[in-house]
Amino acid sequence: MSDARRGLGAWGERRAREYLENLGYQVLETNYRSNAGEIDLVALEGGCLVCVEVRTRRGRSYGTPEESIVGDKARRLTVLAEEYAQAHPELPVDIRIDVVAIELTSRGSLLRIDVLRNAVEG
Repeated sequence: MSDARRGLGAWGERRAREYLENLGYQVLETNYRSNAGEIDLVALEGGCLVCVEVRTRRGRSYGTPEESIVGDKARRLTVLAEEYAQAHPELPVDIRIDVVAIELTSRGSLLRIDVLRNAVEG
């Protein structure tokens, strides 16, 4: 992964965290890693454990951010969410996977931030 892409991803994760906290999410952890992969943000919201995938895109040449959560990526997020919940029995048993889609213009100006609740069903 290029440094520019990594930097865009890190920027998007910071922006998503701020946005979610303003919506009332309580972020517990960032960049949770295991052998199965990574969860960008883990939070509590409305009595539910929420694993959040952040997708940041500049332009639409590769589609919208949320369109990239399919197939193996969706399955991996489900495995990671279940793994995290099992490792933290003190947290709520209700769990969901949200996606934060951040779209920028080709010049880097923010077009939108959307939260798609329960975007991946396991």
